Amino acid sequence: MSWGTELWDQFDNLEKHTQWGIDVLEKYIKFVKERTEIELSYAKQLRNLSKKYQPKKNSKEEEEYRYTSTRAFLATLNEMNDYAGQHEVISENMTSLIIGELTRYVQELKQERKSHFHDGRKAQQHIETCWKQLEASKRRFERDCKEADRAQQYFEKMDADINVTKADVEKARQQAQLRHQMAEDSKAEYSSTLQKFNSEQHDHYYTHIPNIFQKIQEMEERRIVRIGESMKTFADVDRQVIPIIGKCLDEITKAAESVDHKNDSQMVIEAFKSGFEPPGDVDFEDFTQPMKRTISESSLSNSRGDGKYEPKFGGKSKGKLWPFIKKNKGAGPEDFSNLPPEQRRKKLQQKVDELNKDIQKEMDQRDALTKMKDVYIKNPQMGDAASVDHRLSELEQNIEKLRLEVQKFEGWLAEVEGRLPSRTEQARRQSGLYEAQNTSAVNSCAQDRESPDGSYTEEQSQETEMKVPATDFDDEFDDEEPLPTIGTCKALYTFEGQNEGTISVAEGEMLYVIEEDKGDGWTRIRRNEDEEGYVPTSYVEVYLDKNAKDVYKSLQKISE
Repeated sequence: MSWGTELWDQFDNLEKHTQWGIDVLEKYIKFVKERTEIELSYAKQLRNLSKKYQPKKNSKEEEEYRYTSTRAFLATLNEMNDYAGQHEVISENMTSLIIGELTRYVQELKQERKSHFHDGRKAQQHIETCWKQLEASKRRFERDCKEADRAQQYFEKMDADINVTKADVEKARQQAQLRHQMAEDSKAEYSSTLQKFNSEQHDHYYTHIPNIFQKIQEMEERRIVRIGESMKTFADVDRQVIPIIGKCLDEITKAAESVDHKNDSQMVIEAFKSGFEPPGDVDFEDFTQPMKRTISESSLSNSRGDGKYEPKFGGKSKGKLWPFIKKNKGAGPEDFSNLPPEQRRKKLQQKVDELNKDIQKEMDQRDALTKMKDVYIKNPQMGDAASVDHRLSELEQNIEKLRLEVQKFEGWLAEVEGRLPSRTEQARRQSGLYEAQNTSAVNSCAQDRESPDGSYTEEQSQETEMKVPATDFDDEFDDEEPLPTIGTCKALYTFEGQNEGTISVAEGEMLYVIEEDKGDGWTRIRRNEDEEGYVPTSYVEVYLDKNAKDVYKSLQKISE
C-alpha cells in the first residue's frame, strides 16, 4: 500500500493533508503548553495555601502545634508543599520532553515537506514541458503533412494543365517533393518526441512520483508516530511522579493516623493544670442561729472568681499603696511566680533545660579552644597560644554565670516540686511568694491594687527592688476614718507580716475582718484599734456578719 501507486494523481490533496498534519502537531504542542501553565499555576497556589496556614514563628499558633492533631495538620501542609513540587516537575518534564522536542521536530518537518513537494512540482513541470514539446512536434507534423498535400495537388494540377510551361510544372514538382520531405522529417521528429514523452511519462508516474510520494508518506507516518510517542510521554511524565505523590499522600495518612485524642487530652491537662485543689464544701447557714454565717476559703475563692462581689470604699483607699499584687501588663517575674504551681513548675523546668543547653554549648567552645591552645603550644608556628586565653577566660565566666542561674532556677523548681502535694503547702507557697516579692509589688501597685483575674502576678526584678517609706502609709491611715468591722476570722496558719501594710498572725488566733478579699488574695483584718493590716486570704477562715456586710455594701454604693 503505497501513496505513489494508489494516489499518483492526488498531489494537491496530499499537499493539503500533510499541512493539516503539521497543524495538528502544532495544536497538540499548544495543548501541552497550556497544561504546563496550569500545572505551574496549581503548584503555586498549593504552595501559597501551604504557606498561608503555616504557623507564624514566635507566636501563639506555634505553641498550639504541640498537639498531635495540629502536628498532623502541619505535616499535611508540608506534604502539600512537596505535592506542589511534583506538579512543578510535571510542568518541567513536559516542557523539555514534549514541547521542546516537538517544536524542533515541527521545524524539521516543515523543511522536509517543503523539499518533497518542491521535487514533486519540479517533476510535474518537467512532464508538462515534455507534453508541450510533443504537442508542438505533433502540430508541426500535421502542418507539414497538410502543406505536402497542397503542394502535391498543385503539382498535379499544373501537370494536367496544357497551358502551363514545363518549367512551371517542374518547379511545382520540386516544391511538392520538398514539402513531402519536410512532412517526412516532421513525422520522424514527432515519432521521436512521442517516444521520448512516453518514456518520460512512464518514469514520471512509475518512478519519480512514486518515490516522491513514498517519501511524503514516510514523513507523514513519522509525524503520526511522533505525536503518538509524545502522547505516551505525556502520560509517562504524570506516571513518574505518581509514586512520589503517593508517598506524600501516605505521609498525610500516616500523620492522620498519628492523631491521639488521649494524648491531646493529657496535654490540655499539662498546659492548663494549676496545681490547686478544688474548693471544699460550702458550710450550711443556719438562720435560726444569730445572724452570722461562715464563709470558707473555697466560697470566697468562688466569689472572687465570679467577680460578683468586689466592695470598695471611698476614693482615699483606692489610691493607697498596699502590698498586694498588680496585674502583670509586661514581662512576668523571673521565677514565674505569677503562674499557678503546675505551670510554674513546667516553666522553671524548661528554663533549667535551656540553661543546661547553653552551658553545654559554652563547654564545647571551651573544649575546642583548649585543644586549639594545645596545638599552638606544640606547634608555635601555627599560632600564638596566648591569643586564646582571653576567650577561654570569657567562656569560663559565662559557664560560671550560667551555672549560678541553673542553681537559682533549680532552687525555685525544688521549692515548687516540694510544696505541690498538699493544700496546706500550696497556701504556704503562695504566702512565701508574696513575702518574697511584695517589696517590688508595693512599688508596682501604687496606682492599681486590683487584679481582675485573681492571679498572683507582679512586676519585679532583684536589681530594682525598692521600699516605700512607712510614713506614706502612716499619712494615709491618719487621714482616713477607721473602717467598721464586718466579721471575724480565725488564722489557719502562722503568718509573719514583715512588710509594710501586712500584719503578723499566729495559728488559731481570732481577729476582726474590716475589708473582704477583693480578688487579689488579701484580706484586711484588725487585732485592736492600733493594729490592722493585710494577711493572705488562704491563711484565714472568715466569718462575715450578714448585717455588717449589708452596711458595707450600702457604704460601697454611697462611695461609688
